[in-house]
Order: sequence, then structure tokens, then C-alpha cells
Amino acid sequence: MQPLVLERLPAWLVLPMLGSVAGITGLLWQGRYALIIAGTHAALALLDWLSLALLPRLKRSFGPVTPPLVSLTILRALITTLIGLIGNRSEGALIAALLIQAGILIASLYALWIEPFRLTVSRETLQSDRLDASAPPVRVLHLSDLHIERITARERRLQVLIEELAPDIIVFSGDFVNLSYPDDPETLAAIREVISQWQAPGGVFAVSGSPLVESQEMVGRFVRGTGIRWLRDEAVEVEVRGQRLTLIGITCVHDPEDDAARMRRVVQSVPEECFKLLIFHHPDIAPQASEAGVDLYLCGHTHGGQLRLPFYGALITSSTLGKRFEMGRYQVGKMTLYVSRGIGMEGASAPRARLLCPPEIILWTLAGRSKRA
Repeated sequence: MQPLVLERLPAWLVLPMLGSVAGITGLLWQGRYALIIAGTHAALALLDWLSLALLPRLKRSFGPVTPPLVSLTILRALITTLIGLIGNRSEGALIAALLIQAGILIASLYALWIEPFRLTVSRETLQSDRLDASAPPVRVLHLSDLHIERITARERRLQVLIEELAPDIIVFSGDFVNLSYPDDPETLAAIREVISQWQAPGGVFAVSGSPLVESQEMVGRFVRGTGIRWLRDEAVEVEVRGQRLTLIGITCVHDPEDDAARMRRVVQSVPEECFKLLIFHHPDIAPQASEAGVDLYLCGHTHGGQLRLPFYGALITSSTLGKRFEMGRYQVGKMTLYVSRGIGMEGASAPRARLLCPPEIILWTLAGRSKRA
């Protein structure tokens, strides 16, 4: 509940809090460098506030300022205090602290202003005995985690990429809306404007996302009249230029046992020889899907962590399997799994930031495997 409380704090209370953190950080250094540390931290808090406050004004993203501002301020204070203790508050420690704080400022500006809009196209291929080797490959575009607040440069870029890629089939693995705007009419209009432009000769298919983000009733309002086929615990066969595959869409209820049980029932209704492409919101039923005979499992939900550290990866995945399937391509038995980094950002008090984790859409080329004599 703490992030929700932070969102409601007025500026006249937040600013003195940040000033107090700067002052306490300086006092902990003591001696002749205390004033430099306190002044630096006060200036950095103002720069952080300005960076966050300008995001909605310049129509980049539209989240609350206070939660990420407080988080950044506390992180800065902890790092500087730790450096002071390790370095015995020496001149070298002061220089190290100032350099690290400058690095944090640069990283935060990049993570807030640049990387969330670097929408990339990942290209993947898969051959299968269950596809026709004599027919042309089929191109499936996987989209995930729109989390639309308003239409920004990212959503406009998405539309351009889809038109350029001209996929045979489009699949969307859930989370249309941003957590900050679930019942906002302007957001609803923005979602419908974006998704109604998706076109593919083999069809556009979607499943709902996390029930904490969007209810079934909300998804119904999003897709109504758009031409998008909303899959709810069902399978549909699609044929494109002689290539046949079965799309299996499962509704996410965030109960892995329930989700897996419904997935198994639908997969069992599909003939064994069919190529089975599972569309589901999160990766948490990957082991069960592999055992059920799914060929390709496309999902999102983790956002790749959004904020990643070198060599470690995602700080948070929001998956019951932790970091086991945090982003990208995995082989789970005979099944291929791909966890998308997603397009948008979750919302509410979560930071509107990406670091070492740019948004993506994934173009799959699916082809039959030639049988050798």
C-alpha cells in the first residue's frame, strides 16, 4: 500500500522530505564535505523531480512523480552514505560518490526518456515436422503488454513497424491497458484506435492479460468491433498459403493450476498432428504446456524486468517461476517458449522506465522441416 500513499502526498510535504534526506545524508558524512554532499543531493533531487514532472507535460509518459522520485532520492542517499563509510569520508570517497551520482542521473534520464521509446523488432525462426515443408513459411507477429496510457511516439512507431513487416498473422498476449487508467474514456479510445489498425490476412488474435490489470468485461470493450478475434480457452485453425497451424488462446486467471488445467483440456481437443501455437499472458505454465504437446508458446507479462542489471538481468519478473523464464527464447523439452519484453509499461506506482530492456515486438517465421529419406 505504500506506493499508493506516496502518490497522494502533496508537493509541499514531499519537497521538505527530500530536503531532509539530503541534509541527513550530509550530516552522516560529517566534517568538511558534509555541505558539499547535502547540496549535491538537494540539487539532484530537484533534477530528478524536473525530469519526472516533464514526462507527462511533453506527452512521453503519464505516471505519478512522487513514488519514483522518493525511490531515487533514497537510493542516492544510501549509496552515498555507504561510500562515505567505506571510504572513511575521504576526498577519494567524495569524488567516487559524486561520479556515481552523476552516473545514476545519466542512467535515469536514459531509462525514462530514451529506452522506453526504442521499440525494436526481434526476428525468430522455427521449423517443425508439423508444418508443411512444401508450403511457404508463415510469418506470425507477436505483440504483448501494450499498457496504453495515451498514444505516444511509441504507439505511433508500433503502427509503422506493423505496416512495414506485413505479417500473415498477428497475435497479442494480453495487457491492453495501463494500471493508472483502467476506467479512463480517453485511454479506452486510445486503445481502440491503436488495435483497430492491426491487420493481417490470416487474422488478428488476442487473449486477455493479468486480471489485476484488465477484467474480461474491459477486454470485451477494447476489442468490440475491431476485427480482433478474442480467444477464451479455445483453439482455432488458421490456414495461410497452404500452411496450417492451430492457435490456442487461454484466459489468464493467475492460478497456475487452474490455468494449466484449462490449457490441457483445450490442447487435448486438437489433433496430435497439428502445429499448436499457444497464446497465454505469462510464462508460468511452460512446463505443463511442454508436457501437453504445445509446439510454440508465446507470452509476455514479465516485461523482461524493465530494469535490468548487467550479468544479473531482471530485478523483478512478477512470475511465480522467478527468473527461470524472464525474457527471450527458451527450449522447454520439445516446445519453444518466447517471453516478450513487451511494448508498454505497467503503470500505477511502477516506474515508467526501462534500462537494458528496450520494448520489442517479435516476428516469427514458421516453416516445415524437410523429411530426409
